[in-house]
Amino acid sequence: ETPVITVFTTRPDTLYGATYMVLAPEHPLVDRIAAPEQKQAIEEYRKQCAAKSDRDRLTENKDKTGVFTGGHAINPMTDAPIPIYIADYVMMAYGTGAIMAVPAHDQRDFDFATKFGLPIQVVVAPVDAAGRAIIPSHLDAAFEGEGVAVNSAVINNMPTAAAAEEITKVIEAEGFGFRSTKYKLRDWLFSRQRYWGEPFPIVLDDEGNAYAIDAADLPLTLPQMEDFKPTGTPEPPLSKAKDWLHYTEASGAVFTRETNTMPQWAGSCWYYLRYIDPTNASQFVDPAKEKYWMPVDLYVGGVEHAVLHLLYARFWHKVLFDLKHVSTPEPFKRLINQGLILGETEFHGFTRSDGTYISADELRDVSEEVIEGSATMTGIHRQTSEKFVAQRLTAEQVEKSGPRFVLKEQPSIIVDARAFKMSKSRGNVVNPDDIVSDYGADCFRLYEMYMGPLESQKPWNTRDIVGMSRFLAAVYRNILGDDEAPTAKPRTGDAEVPVDLDRQMHRTIKKVADDIEHMHFNTAIAELIKLNSELTHLDIVPKVVADNFALMLAPFAPHLAEEIWLRLGHKNSLARQPWPTCDQAKLTQTTLELPVQVNGKLRDKIVVPADADEGFIVRAALESDKVKPWLEGKVIKKTLYVPGRLVNVVVA
Repeated sequence: ETPVITVFTTRPDTLYGATYMVLAPEHPLVDRIAAPEQKQAIEEYRKQCAAKSDRDRLTENKDKTGVFTGGHAINPMTDAPIPIYIADYVMMAYGTGAIMAVPAHDQRDFDFATKFGLPIQVVVAPVDAAGRAIIPSHLDAAFEGEGVAVNSAVINNMPTAAAAEEITKVIEAEGFGFRSTKYKLRDWLFSRQRYWGEPFPIVLDDEGNAYAIDAADLPLTLPQMEDFKPTGTPEPPLSKAKDWLHYTEASGAVFTRETNTMPQWAGSCWYYLRYIDPTNASQFVDPAKEKYWMPVDLYVGGVEHAVLHLLYARFWHKVLFDLKHVSTPEPFKRLINQGLILGETEFHGFTRSDGTYISADELRDVSEEVIEGSATMTGIHRQTSEKFVAQRLTAEQVEKSGPRFVLKEQPSIIVDARAFKMSKSRGNVVNPDDIVSDYGADCFRLYEMYMGPLESQKPWNTRDIVGMSRFLAAVYRNILGDDEAPTAKPRTGDAEVPVDLDRQMHRTIKKVADDIEHMHFNTAIAELIKLNSELTHLDIVPKVVADNFALMLAPFAPHLAEEIWLRLGHKNSLARQPWPTCDQAKLTQTTLELPVQVNGKLRDKIVVPADADEGFIVRAALESDKVKPWLEGKVIKKTLYVPGRLVNVVVA
């Protein structure tokens, strides 16, 4: 009987892009499908994997390894045979111990396919402003986002969500798959051998059988102890509390208390429920209040909590739901994990023993070791296995070259540029008190929100915070004038709002409101920066614009916004004001200003009707007086119009 390999995927829309399969080295099918000539290589590889920990096998940045089994599987969507490999990054404890590898849309699969020369088939493409698929001619990395299906037969041109739903229906109709929800909770070590933490309300008889204490004896609190240090034996510190240790039941039976304590999870798994009814001495929460308030509308938690705390909170809540103590099956309606703020980017150049540099591209692996507060990094050359040591460089010694950093003195040398998690051992911790002292709380808040998307990891850069400080100073000057020039004319008055500024103000109101709703704070602040730039050119800032600007700035820089609001003559706090109203009729744009590039370099900007077609816009670009000189004597190979964005003319 032909064996069937079962896989689980969260992206069924990428099935047409599965160009090979990977089994865990321990998978029971490996021995059945292995070709005789591959068995020795497979056994040797299995021995190597057995010597590694799960953490080592799952490390993201390590060099991908694997062995071809000699067997092939049939992709049920394409009927094409695809090779089957074993690799240590697939593990039997996760899913089914097998994956369909889609290298164009999964970075680990991409790295593996690149190393072993396996096919990479694009089946999801990003879209342009007009909703058209942008199919790359070459991939430098996997595209893991959503877009539209391409090269996928029955789901071509469908957006990701619709494509996933449609292909699932096809799979179920054909009978070779089904939709399923998977839950996984690792073994949970809940007890701790320490003094602090909630004590277990559990007692043990002479034979070690466990019983719950009487409800009348709750809550159970820790005993007061002067010595709660570790005992030096397997017994926890609570074993020293001899008087507390013995528990006598109402019947007279004597038991010994459990001396382990609970971890911090015991409180953090359900604290959101206690917030609802914190002073209730008879119940953990009043059922009527719980039903009114739950579930939590929005939970924002650090990315380090995304797996443990939040997974355990769901587990805890589902147990309470099954016991009918809560009214909702899930605790949180919406969950967002903000990314870590990393330390400042560190630059390293790898040097040979003679002090000459080697490109970071030539290294197979880079490892680091923290020794007495300083980090030592080493690299291994791809070809020779010779080791190189990293020399720490300053930001002044490197420069940006495309997406990479290179040595200023030797631009051919690629520099290893990475940001690490803040830690005392690396010496890269930024003290927020120092930043607030130097720049103020508003500037600190604004910079953190402007650094990038909320969910992304972002490296800190103290030099960049100066830009936020200048922005806030410019807002103050533009609206209120310069305090150091008391004879200067007032900046704000009852002037009429210019049409273009009026349109931009209403567009900003809508954009900032939408971005706050979706927690896209960085792009909301970018809109405020644009609007402030327009105020710089005015002799008098219309008061309605100044008022609305202060209201929009308030969520990001509340102190300065309140100061501006009061100085504009308002008697009541800005915090009590409604959000500015957006006039949809003023959002309609009648003209577009488009940059015109020749071979990628800006040569002019043209203004065209907003409803003009591509032909009209391209002709206007070619007829521009500033563009014509760059076309003389040249052959126009191609014109590219990105709707609403730019025109690019390619000449030879």
